[in-house]
Amino acid sequence: MKITIAQLDYHIGNFEGNTAKMVEAIRMAKEAGSDIVCFSELATCGYPPRDFLEFDDFIRLSDESLALLCTYAKDIAVVVGAPSHNRNPKGKSLFNSVYFLADGEIKFVQHKTLLPTYDIFDEYRYFEPAKSWEVVEYKGKKIALTVCEDIWDVGTDDPLYTIIPMDEMMKFSPDFIINVSASPFNYGHAKNRIHTVRANVQRYGIPMFYINHCGAQTELLFDGGSLVVSQNGMVHEELPYFVECIRHFSLEGVLKGDQSHEQPKNKIALIHDGIVMGIKDYFRKLGFSKAILGLSGGIDSAVTAVLAARALGPENVRVLLMPSQFSTHHSVDDAMDLVNKLGIKHDIIPIKDIYDAFMDKLSPLFEGMPFNVTEENIQARVRGTLNMALSNKFGNILLNTTNKSEMAVGYGTLYGDLCGGLSVIGDVYKTEVYELAAYINKDEEVIPKNSIIKPPSAELRPGQKDSDSLPEYDILDPILFQYIEKRQGPQDIIDMGYDPALVRRVLRLVNINEFKRHQTAPVLRVSPKAFGVGRRVPIVGKYLN
Repeated sequence: MKITIAQLDYHIGNFEGNTAKMVEAIRMAKEAGSDIVCFSELATCGYPPRDFLEFDDFIRLSDESLALLCTYAKDIAVVVGAPSHNRNPKGKSLFNSVYFLADGEIKFVQHKTLLPTYDIFDEYRYFEPAKSWEVVEYKGKKIALTVCEDIWDVGTDDPLYTIIPMDEMMKFSPDFIINVSASPFNYGHAKNRIHTVRANVQRYGIPMFYINHCGAQTELLFDGGSLVVSQNGMVHEELPYFVECIRHFSLEGVLKGDQSHEQPKNKIALIHDGIVMGIKDYFRKLGFSKAILGLSGGIDSAVTAVLAARALGPENVRVLLMPSQFSTHHSVDDAMDLVNKLGIKHDIIPIKDIYDAFMDKLSPLFEGMPFNVTEENIQARVRGTLNMALSNKFGNILLNTTNKSEMAVGYGTLYGDLCGGLSVIGDVYKTEVYELAAYINKDEEVIPKNSIIKPPSAELRPGQKDSDSLPEYDILDPILFQYIEKRQGPQDIIDMGYDPALVRRVLRLVNINEFKRHQTAPVLRVSPKAFGVGRRVPIVGKYLN
């Protein structure tokens, strides 16, 4: 038996486009002589469709896509994920299902059992869990069809669920497992994925074909990395990350279990490639092509500009340099150095006169009051206004350049430097931004050395440095990581050896600035716990405030 894995980039709600991709993959699978071609979870409609699932018309269009795919499921079987109707009047109206199409019709449907409702997932909002489990027989082979989370309760010391679907399916003695998935990327997930699939095949003694999405859906990145794992736990093949890929496999070859092809998993390389894909898909799927951002000469905006140029092409990236009376000469020089290296379009608008005009109007109201963060924020908001003006006039999407460390502690100005349609490095701590810069410069100097080595500064007052307001980032970031990613409380972090007063100050800053994060652009998710839909913290909570 020959099986094709089609690792594709779907577009939520683009039924015509998604179906066309699958039809082309079916054609390629037929040419390769495959018996089965496999697509991923909710492939007809894209993942996650969220509240689109509440529209009857949306489900009707998905049903029409399935009907069309059935017409191509002749001389080949098609495995595809799609929503299905719950005909029982009790429970949710939909299942998250995997379909087996053959001989021009729907031969079998297996519903998803384990519905994740944590972090970015909210599937129990829409779907009813499966209550029965069977296998499908095709060309003399019994196949266990599973959907994403249904395999993730195996190989863990902390199970989330009370039932394991594959335990039920093993009663029918399947020959192999097909798992259709939409498993979002984070920099540690690829290793976890292999561990989970390997734990399943070793538990049941049969191989698995694991098909994952690739591509980005707003803030969620899907890295692909689809797997074929032999029954002895050997990774027969691991498909590429962040690209569409169609591969054909002989079941007999997989059963030999005599080869291993795992990809390298470098954290910073994965973050780099994931962000580039995320920018590219965000623009492509929204129908935009050009980006704009403010370029300060610092490392955050420099890294963002490089990632944007690599995603969209340098001809589609425009930067705005907006020096104030507090900007140093080398900041403009460093920014221009990067502009010339990348070959991107730039404009320079000094903001002193604009800032002075604001201060002239406000001075009667501010009379006798000292210069403070208010005046600093006015500068940031002037820059935000100029960026947004060019964005509106020329149809460019403004990219936000704030890193995760700054976003965590509120070191940013609403309607100023927090403006933007997409937060590029908002899930990348400052220390990781330096690692990204080093990765970008590994073959040649792209980001100017001075942008990397100079002390970080917002340059909103004379001689300002980030360290005037914040701990050094190599101290701050580990505390933030323990609180945000690891969900450790203050005493837990203090017990790790951190200064108690510093820990309480940092955690309080994180909590009191939640209101800012609720108003900022969607953040490309690269970590296990990003700001956005996967982190739901009350704005008015008293905890640590």
